[in-house]
Amino acid sequence: MQPVRAKGRMTDSILEIEGLTKVYPGGLKALDNVDLTIRKGEIFALLGPNGAGKTTLIGAVCGLVRPSSGTIRAFGDDLARNWRSARSRIGLVPQELSTDMFEPVKRAVEYSRGLFGLAPDPERIEELLRTLELWDKRDERIMALSGGMKRRLLIAKALSHEPDLLFLDEPTAGVDVELRKGMWKLIDRMRANGTTIILTTHYIEEAEEMADRVGVIRQGRILMVDDKAAMMKRLGRTEAIITLPQPMERLPEMLKGFNVALEHGGYELCYRGGDGSGKGRAEVAEITRLLATNGIGYTGIDIRDSSLEDIFVDLVEQSGESAA
Repeated sequence: MQPVRAKGRMTDSILEIEGLTKVYPGGLKALDNVDLTIRKGEIFALLGPNGAGKTTLIGAVCGLVRPSSGTIRAFGDDLARNWRSARSRIGLVPQELSTDMFEPVKRAVEYSRGLFGLAPDPERIEELLRTLELWDKRDERIMALSGGMKRRLLIAKALSHEPDLLFLDEPTAGVDVELRKGMWKLIDRMRANGTTIILTTHYIEEAEEMADRVGVIRQGRILMVDDKAAMMKRLGRTEAIITLPQPMERLPEMLKGFNVALEHGGYELCYRGGDGSGKGRAEVAEITRLLATNGIGYTGIDIRDSSLEDIFVDLVEQSGESAA
């Protein structure tokens, strides 16, 4: 599979990455000629297996990793030439908590704001902590917080300087389901307030729930970037298993035009086809109608449509086969 890249400048872009490559000492190529454009105001989900290059890509934009080659432009500025002003408009929620565990919550967030040269703003800090349900914990030391509260603290620190572009690197890792749903709402609220968000996650349902666009990365290469709905429509499919009371020896002539096969000794009629637009379910309905019209009964039917996770797994597996 050849990588699909989002090339060229866009008038509404907030981040443009071209030819980004990172090779570590020893020859490990973490990023391989990455091109990516992020639109202003969107939620973009970057998906990939462990070691795919997601965190390295974020680190390159945030100044934590020095690229081997390529260019990064944020807000129209080349980060290699004007890094300081652009970085002041970027927020990062890292995977790991890296802060003084003995520091009180409120002071830690105030300190993060001060690192960007901004004047103290008690009202802003209070609003942020209340929004993240941390206000009641403002005087507690970070070490006393639960895992979910520590994750919220990372978001508060990243938002303290009011960034226009926010990176969330596995923001809900290790967070329980209820807290995860609450954080989804918070992320959606941030986008509504004009923040552009780039999200990496192992929970692909998060991307399916929130993202406007999705990118898939493997071994440092972008495999695909597309609007989520367009990707689901183009690469999605429907799978239906129709259980028969008696085994079929061969497919009836009336079903030869459909993508069906007999499995499990002829006891199951399996359909795999369509796309993400509903075509597959319409064909399954036609198949069952033809069965009934021709006096062929069935005892059960199990039908499902592709999820974003199915599409992601297929892309990664296909790219692995093509690289072998």
